[in-house]
Amino acid sequence: MQEGRASKTAAWVAAGRGLGAVLPERARLCDDPYGVRFGGAEGLIRLHRRAPWLVEHVVAPALAPGILYMQVRTRVIDDELRAFVASGGRQILLLGAGFDCRAARFAKELEHAMVFEVDHPATQARKRAVLAGEAAAKTVYLAWNFEERAVGELPRELSVRGHDASRPTLTIWEGVTMYLQEASIDASVRAVRELSAPGSRFAFTYFDRTRLARPTLGMRVRGRAVARWGEPVRFGWDPAELPAWMRARGFEVLRDREARDWARDFLPPRWAARCAGVGSHIAIAAP
Repeated sequence: MQEGRASKTAAWVAAGRGLGAVLPERARLCDDPYGVRFGGAEGLIRLHRRAPWLVEHVVAPALAPGILYMQVRTRVIDDELRAFVASGGRQILLLGAGFDCRAARFAKELEHAMVFEVDHPATQARKRAVLAGEAAAKTVYLAWNFEERAVGELPRELSVRGHDASRPTLTIWEGVTMYLQEASIDASVRAVRELSAPGSRFAFTYFDRTRLARPTLGMRVRGRAVARWGEPVRFGWDPAELPAWMRARGFEVLRDREARDWARDFLPPRWAARCAGVGSHIAIAAP
């Protein structure tokens, strides 16, 4: 992260969620009318309203791989949130929240819940300014510079702000692990375990380490771009090693699949094949 500047990768992710609206209906997996406000893509949404055929059949196909990946990733975690709340869960923790707008998108479903958002101060400040006045679930914001503060302090700071570690929590760690050093990954997972009572869930995304070692051309291009933004890709897990690694830290991996495999659950075959999530995994764990 560049000091004093909101995350550019968070803006890209938010745009990818919001731009699902320009895909053909059968490829839209989430509804995020807020995301394009962060990624500078509102003009494309306006063009879609005026000329839907042009955008859906000319512009959207060029953008589809990246947007589809973000649609799939968002849908998997959205479904986990719905299931958690339906089972009585009332605490949601967004760790490295970025421009995640679930507190607004699921305001009705979360009306009896508490959302805790932890993120870099500059990114969090921009998010709060952009969404000021929007209806949302009750949200507690905790500004946290992960490069300056030990993540081991997080459970205590959240407790002071109303988090109850004796009750189940859904922790969402989306689009974060690839930018951290291994020591920070370890400390973060241990902190999440401390916050996770029985019945909790831990939803997170990660890159396959072997894919990072042998990146595709597209991965190399994206890697150079995010490095220029001050957010270089640093970390990946070996999927075969992840269950034992997580078990040693108090979690059991319930589901772990590559984004392209998840895509087949939601999309027609020709759209699923275009999902750009090669080497990108979405996993769900429980204490």
